[in-house]
Amino acid sequence: MDRRTIGAAALGVGAIGLGCMPMSWGYTGSQQRGDRSLRTVHAALDAGVTLLDTADMYGPFTNELLLGRVLKERRSDAFVSTKVGLLVGDQHVVANGRPGYVRRACDASLRRLGTDVIDLYQLHRADPEVPVEETWGAMAELVSAGKVRALGLCAVGARASRRPGAGRHDETIRQLERVQQVFPVSAVQAELSVWSPEALDPLLPWCEARGVGFLAAMPLGSGFLTGTLTPGEGFEPDDLRARHPRFTAEMMAANQPVVAGLRRVAERHGPGTTPAQVALAWVLGQGRHVVPVPGAKRERWAVENAAAARLELTPRDAAEIAALPPARGSWDQ
Repeated sequence: MDRRTIGAAALGVGAIGLGCMPMSWGYTGSQQRGDRSLRTVHAALDAGVTLLDTADMYGPFTNELLLGRVLKERRSDAFVSTKVGLLVGDQHVVANGRPGYVRRACDASLRRLGTDVIDLYQLHRADPEVPVEETWGAMAELVSAGKVRALGLCAVGARASRRPGAGRHDETIRQLERVQQVFPVSAVQAELSVWSPEALDPLLPWCEARGVGFLAAMPLGSGFLTGTLTPGEGFEPDDLRARHPRFTAEMMAANQPVVAGLRRVAERHGPGTTPAQVALAWVLGQGRHVVPVPGAKRERWAVENAAAARLELTPRDAAEIAALPPARGSWDQ
């Protein structure tokens, strides 16, 4: 697989990563099986994927434990990215950016992952009660201590218009400018996909201009862009999409032209090419500093996603994707 570089630390990773969250949290609990998830991670590594993206809150904690079982055998094959700053309560998620907590959380993640060092440690969300510089300073101390190799920030402020440049990532950029004064940002993780392009302006250019890697979260639109979801089929109560405005039967039906357009492009590239691969290739085409991180629970999906790194879209493909109708429905949760 083609490799890409993340940030000033020049950390090399496979061009496509693996989002591990669906294996333990947020999506269809009845389909979360440990043994199958282990096979999925191994299959991804075998296909050239190196970046494994997790967080202590996924489960909580069980996702890191799962990856620890893989890393025990294949640490040298993997680039480990985990996150800190969010806690799962009984009814909601809360932020904790206190320096003492960050230090303890890092040690706990290292134990669960069974590794001596985390390749990329990301601030999941800033704590509104703690200056982000204080949280980031504690994370920087972890780099100095040799427990972490590089730092990243996950995007915030995802509550604005669907129009690119309309302010959805203004707060993220303000935070980035502040923490950059404390310690270099190696990567930013934010949603980017064909049906959610807000990061194209101004967040993606901000990263490119500063040599910061961009990890594209949800590059398959939480599964919608794969073309495998049926409008009206519904989701299990513990699935985040069950409460998501864009995943109502009405909105899923209204957005089928987006999937149909991706499928037309896929068909031109021959049998076996899927809408999901076209969607990932589009994300890859947004810059050499961009690494899509699609989630997957099953081996075949992980392998299919990895194969997208070999798909080269033509100018005609790019023009057709650019001409697709904008996705309908609110993307706020």
